[in-house]
Amino acid sequence: MHSSQAELQRVFAKQKQHQAFLKASTAEARIAKLLRLKEIILRNQNEIADALAADLRRPRSGSPEFGAVIAEIDHAVTHLKEWMTPVEVTPSLPIPSATACIVREPRGICALFGPWNFPVLLVLQPLVPIIAAGNSAIVKPNELTPASSRIVARIIQECFDESEVAVFEGGVELAQQMQELPFDHVFFTGSPAVGRTIMAAAARHLSSVTLELGGKCPVIIDHTVDLKDAAQKIIRGRCTNAGQLCLAPDHVWVHTDLRDELVEHLCDAVKTMFYPEGPLDKSAFGRIVNGRNLERLQGYLDDALQRGATLACGGEVEAGDLTIHPSILVDVPVDAAIMQEEIFGPLLPVMTWDVPSDAINVINAHGKPLALYLFSNDDSLVQEVLLHTSSGGVTRNDVILHAVEANLPFGGVNGSGIGRYHGVHGFNELSHERAVFAVPCKEKRG
Repeated sequence: MHSSQAELQRVFAKQKQHQAFLKASTAEARIAKLLRLKEIILRNQNEIADALAADLRRPRSGSPEFGAVIAEIDHAVTHLKEWMTPVEVTPSLPIPSATACIVREPRGICALFGPWNFPVLLVLQPLVPIIAAGNSAIVKPNELTPASSRIVARIIQECFDESEVAVFEGGVELAQQMQELPFDHVFFTGSPAVGRTIMAAAARHLSSVTLELGGKCPVIIDHTVDLKDAAQKIIRGRCTNAGQLCLAPDHVWVHTDLRDELVEHLCDAVKTMFYPEGPLDKSAFGRIVNGRNLERLQGYLDDALQRGATLACGGEVEAGDLTIHPSILVDVPVDAAIMQEEIFGPLLPVMTWDVPSDAINVINAHGKPLALYLFSNDDSLVQEVLLHTSSGGVTRNDVILHAVEANLPFGGVNGSGIGRYHGVHGFNELSHERAVFAVPCKEKRG
């Protein structure tokens, strides 16, 4: 694990010298690296679980961190030869015997900044298309989850030579030092606020960027679905990782006539999932990453209640254990802080609509979220919402599944992100599409 600015510059220079070799690497060579990464991850799966438990009190069962990375590797290994094959294009120019094709080549040296909320998954998963596309990378795991940072660093060091993938552990100072280097591409997952600083730094070098951010992911529910089923899916998504998930349902819009019934089902789902024997089952419910974020969530809760919101269930805060219990709120004013900022915790406001535009207008006033969730069997309502809103992705009658489907692109739009990955979309994101046009030429005589 490196730390100094001189070491950063040394490794960057070493990767620069190695670019031609990586660019010419075959599908077989890249697949071999991915399979080695998979083998090392599998060998360290218990240590990964230990690290996540230490950093976030992550339950050992049901975490997506491990399986999603393996699935990403397997998908890339299966399809990489196809992805690397030049794409033939029919020329539009009237030149006899002309040919045209698109060749995907590596972007070059990538900076990969990992987040703290999924500190293993969201480092190793984007590393897969970086390697598959033939790039090198300098990786910075997140300092707020030190145990996970250490295991990620160990995996990378065991798997790769530093000329191909290097890892540096550190905090804000290290991130700033990395931003001074002229990377070819920067891949960042985190908050929109930090994303702006990453993009500004990349602009100085004209580096391309992938920014995976977040936003207030709304849920809209109508009369046509089973409210108990919807409530269970929403609570499962809201409370994954104690709500510290960019794709988590941020707040719910339900028809006014259905609010009380939905709230009852939401509270029942909370009780069933997390209070099976009375007290909160902390083996199944994670903790907030640090005191600063706990105070932020406490502030959202206090502000909402002071403004007239009501707790339907939850509201307990155990500051010494960095735990805030799953909480459902009703009668939340639209101008409350909890409705202005991404919540990123296990608090769920339930809002009401009489006509769809009641929800749509508020959703559109807060930027374009990473995800939007629709629980409806009414195709006309679904089309109305899709037509009049924008989001990174949409799941209908469930949550998060659009981000799990390997053949769909995952990413945000504007404030919720730039670029997309997963499957072939990640390979394309981490590649430059090079246009090659050829015309016949008379052979040299004599």
